[in-house]
Amino acid sequence: MKALAALFRVALRALRRNILRTLLTMLGIIIGVAAVIAMVSIGTGARVQVEQQIASLGQNVIMVMAGNMTRSGVHTGMAGAPTLTIEDALAIRREVEGIVYMSPDIRGSSQIVAGNLNWNTSVLGVSQEFLDLRAWSLADGEFFTDQDIRTSGRVAVLGQTVAKKLFEDANPIGSTLRIGGVPFTVVGLLTAKGSNMMGQDQDDVVLVPYTTAMRRLFGQNFLRAVNFSAAAADQIEAATRDIADLLRQRHRIGEGKDDDFSVRTQQEITEFATSTTKVMTGLLGAIAGVSLLVGGIGIMNIMLVSVTERTREIGIRLAVGARKRDIQRQFLLEAVLLSVVGGLVGIAAGFAASMIIAAQFNWPTLTPGYAVGGAFLFSVAIGVFFGFYPARKAARLDPIEALRYE
Repeated sequence: MKALAALFRVALRALRRNILRTLLTMLGIIIGVAAVIAMVSIGTGARVQVEQQIASLGQNVIMVMAGNMTRSGVHTGMAGAPTLTIEDALAIRREVEGIVYMSPDIRGSSQIVAGNLNWNTSVLGVSQEFLDLRAWSLADGEFFTDQDIRTSGRVAVLGQTVAKKLFEDANPIGSTLRIGGVPFTVVGLLTAKGSNMMGQDQDDVVLVPYTTAMRRLFGQNFLRAVNFSAAAADQIEAATRDIADLLRQRHRIGEGKDDDFSVRTQQEITEFATSTTKVMTGLLGAIAGVSLLVGGIGIMNIMLVSVTERTREIGIRLAVGARKRDIQRQFLLEAVLLSVVGGLVGIAAGFAASMIIAAQFNWPTLTPGYAVGGAFLFSVAIGVFFGFYPARKAARLDPIEALRYE
């Protein structure tokens, strides 16, 4: 222990001899570690933001879309054919085990008029289970009921953006507005949800019963998409398989024939959406890691210079009884100290860079623990790897030749 402490003091004294050169040598490691942490923070922050936005769609969501089929060599693509019906949706809700919520997705846009104000927005036809499925809540009023669904009631629930555009600071509950010329009564106001991962304002929407949207607004008798929610994450796979089997049976699709529908799960959407950010994070981390290697080469270069400059010192130490392994440990310790101190300063710089990027560019950043630990351990490993050859070279010097060195 005393020998190690002595080596440590000698190494510190050697590094302090030329403080400017020591700082410049550590700069490569500092920049490398800081770059790795900052780049990984940016990539991880973007991935987490995407995951959070997808989670805002609801929990354990399964999406069934119409029109994925081929007829006479023509591929219709998703939602390109009227192959889903209300009866299909109700049958899935009733017969597939594990399904707890169901809501058709009837979408369109329309000019909304309230008094002397108007606004063009998205109109979404949904079921009475929509709020539960999307994990959304009301800021005021109430949602429409099963009775409104059965009677195609002319009731509407507004998003925050639409409410502000049409009613400004007034309470919209109980007011009348016109959607495409059809009068509706406002019964509810949604809580603010913010933008989705595509940058679209989720609060710029009007919700109406899906039967009303189909019959009174858009004049369609089929569904382009239906959203379902499974009771638990471990039931999604079985529910997805059962939905596909039930629809093939209802649509009389024979074995070997293409399905006229598509089933997607929230996990698939999450994996697809985050795959790009994962690749980006890996690339950014790898590019930043190159600077760590450059910093390691800088350490090796300076240590070789140090061995040359201190050849006579090494010869004296060997002549008075120092062992070769003591010389090797000393120079290796100097290299490791350079990388350790550089790594610690780089970690602080990386955190600072992440906070500056988040503040200046409004980018989401999140620094994972593995990035900090990995960057630090990698910097230490670089110190050991690139310091070993100069240390070994110093230890293998011939004492006599070293003493003669000028």
